[in-house]
Amino acid sequence: MPLPFSAPTLAIFCKVVDNFGDIGICWRLARQLRHEHALAVTLWVDDLVSFRRICPEVAPAAAQQVIEGVTVRHWQDQEGAFGPDDIPDIVIEFFGCELPPGYQAAMAARTPRPVWLNYEGLTAEDWVEGCHRLPSMHPRLRLTKHFYFPGFNERTGGLLHEAGLDERRRAFQQDPAGMTAFLARFGVTVTEMAARKVSLFCYPTAPVAALFDAWRDGSAPTLCLVPEGTAPEQVAAFLDAAPVAGAYATRGSLTLRVLPFVPQVDYDLLLWACDMNFVRGEDSWVRAQWAGRPFIWHIYPQDENLHHKKLRAFLAAYAQGLPALSATMLGWNDAQAVQDWARNWRALQAEIPDIEMRAETWRGAVLAQGDLVTQLLDFVRDLRYAQENSV
Repeated sequence: MPLPFSAPTLAIFCKVVDNFGDIGICWRLARQLRHEHALAVTLWVDDLVSFRRICPEVAPAAAQQVIEGVTVRHWQDQEGAFGPDDIPDIVIEFFGCELPPGYQAAMAARTPRPVWLNYEGLTAEDWVEGCHRLPSMHPRLRLTKHFYFPGFNERTGGLLHEAGLDERRRAFQQDPAGMTAFLARFGVTVTEMAARKVSLFCYPTAPVAALFDAWRDGSAPTLCLVPEGTAPEQVAAFLDAAPVAGAYATRGSLTLRVLPFVPQVDYDLLLWACDMNFVRGEDSWVRAQWAGRPFIWHIYPQDENLHHKKLRAFLAAYAQGLPALSATMLGWNDAQAVQDWARNWRALQAEIPDIEMRAETWRGAVLAQGDLVTQLLDFVRDLRYAQENSV
């Protein structure tokens, strides 16, 4: 069913907090809305430099530009620049980033008023099921914002998953020559392709040095591929050199290569090409789930260790019957002590067949609920019809 707008328009507002996760999610969301649902999308971003790391086409000094059909605007101090005609049909406020007061006033003055959504962070905690789609009245203006929570079951809003993603993944993973050619772009040799391939993307607090030691002293060769800027001190210590793109070293059973930061489409290929992926935040965490490979998640740190509760909620849903996977993720996030990373890694490797089976069943169960963008637009449609019928 089409949206109840003559030519649907939509704006996304994004403040970059976690360097790449926030803009990564918003950029995927904007492109899917534009390419699959033909909406005219404007993406407001306060940090174009971070945006450019995942999308090289971004001009970091441009006030406005069009990339892949999406209008990208630099969110600076445009407080007095908005009128009702500037407001689209749908406004998405990402992670409660607080729209400019002048923009909110223009929203209230528009006829009809836009559908306003607050796109929230992903969590497996039970409380989100009671908060998904809840309304929040503006304290002064005639505006209502609704909270939209992505999630893993039918009581939440789904996950970002563009059309054709599974088909592209399967084709790539069934093409050894294609995977070899892709990794060869980063200097990976044919010999290294035969090793266990691990991608590593984490926050600086992860126990990276201990894991490097376990891999170095292990019996099986490991190739670790690290995007530039990830755990720079630990990577530099292993390399005994600057951790810049192209740097590499082999010590014992571990070969470590530093990769340039790649566009989103290439990051998906990296996840698909590796045997295991260490990911962080939200965007790469979701992409690792779609990759169908074992993964270790490094969650964004929060005050009072609130992120540990979020991690345990996910593990309770995802890692049932997988004790080594749970122990590794808890230890990686400093939520549980790991006395011996080498022993822990061996236990994790023994569990890999079961983890791979779980990855496949999990992916299918989440996808059965439908993708996030389709569900979000269904909700917009419901809200708009309710708005029209209340007038």
